[in-house]
Amino acid sequence: MTEAAVAPNCLAGVRILDLSQFEAGPTSTEVLAQLGAEVVKVENPKGGEPGRILGTGPKPGADAYYFMIYNANKKSVTVNLKSPRGLALVKDMAKQADVFVENMAPGTIEKLGLGWDELHALNPRLIYAQVKGFGEGSPYEHNLSFDMIAQAAGGNMAITGEVGRKPIRPGPTLGDTGTGMLMAISILAALYQRTTTGTGRRLQVAMQDAQLNYIRGAFINHARTGEPQERGRAGFGPPVPPNDIFPCKPGGPNDWAYVFNSHNNPEHWRRLARIIGRPELADDPEYLERDKRIAHSDEVNAMVEAWTRQHTKHEVMRIIGAAGVPCGAVMDTSDLLAEPTFEARGIIQTQQHPSGELRMPTFPVRFDGKPPKIAPSPLLGEHTTEVFGSWLGMSERDVKGLKDDGVI
Repeated sequence: MTEAAVAPNCLAGVRILDLSQFEAGPTSTEVLAQLGAEVVKVENPKGGEPGRILGTGPKPGADAYYFMIYNANKKSVTVNLKSPRGLALVKDMAKQADVFVENMAPGTIEKLGLGWDELHALNPRLIYAQVKGFGEGSPYEHNLSFDMIAQAAGGNMAITGEVGRKPIRPGPTLGDTGTGMLMAISILAALYQRTTTGTGRRLQVAMQDAQLNYIRGAFINHARTGEPQERGRAGFGPPVPPNDIFPCKPGGPNDWAYVFNSHNNPEHWRRLARIIGRPELADDPEYLERDKRIAHSDEVNAMVEAWTRQHTKHEVMRIIGAAGVPCGAVMDTSDLLAEPTFEARGIIQTQQHPSGELRMPTFPVRFDGKPPKIAPSPLLGEHTTEVFGSWLGMSERDVKGLKDDGVI
């Protein structure tokens, strides 16, 4: 692989105490770790956070790919939170931390004695971040939530799918990763503000609430029409053809390409008409003018489809895109992993984990031309001695004593 990744160290010196699990919370702390923060996961000594056992790991008994992909660049310590001494350890760590992140079931963190009031009193500079399923004051605030629940209750499914068909769960985990990214942005803002105020903030984001941020365009349509946005109608008004996904050869499940003819740029139609072998329609007002072309939607789409079926999706994207018309092949994970420039640019990297390798995307923002470098996700408790030494001043003997007593 071309060396195209670095440790940007933007957050060097920032300590994050991570009691999150699964995906939404770990996403927020992972990106902060990739940007240089020291993120320490606090895990149950008996098995660690639940994400370690989700999905098939690279080797029998090894960490699951699920855990590896959402916890790169972090450290791990083990603490028995049911032990008074274990809770005291976490509180001592909170005194040294800049950020505390949790996404446990509603009310759990407060029952443990690690709520905002307790930790803020111990460390007024601490930024206290919580990811929950539903917001305080919501009729569902005590309900459990996962990605698909947030996507259903947050409006994503209602606008995803074909006209007249049942709602579809969007493939990207907007409920989890989407919420985590919003929390990461907010943590950065709170860290910046703390440089002048010296005081931490309590940050709360509900997965349901976060989804409303991702469907803002649907609220534009609702304001225009007074009705819920219909599935398959993402644009503002009737789609101007072609504006659809078209089949390509050889006809596999992902052999499709999206062709978009901007309704505000007649030049797009002129270029496309020539590509598909219909130059006589390039300047025909019945097709050049957007409102008139809508009346010919079925005909236009049929012409485009007849052309795309003669080409692979990559050919369609290359030919139409090179002509200055927006077009995208429907690329699956195999296509993306096979594209060498992602790896050459460091956008996809290989996590060199003790239990196996995992090719995975990193945070895609480039810093001085390079994205953050992936480091392996931690083994369970791998950094307990190191972290307790650097954060709490404990000796190896002290740590061994805690382990012998079942505290860690």
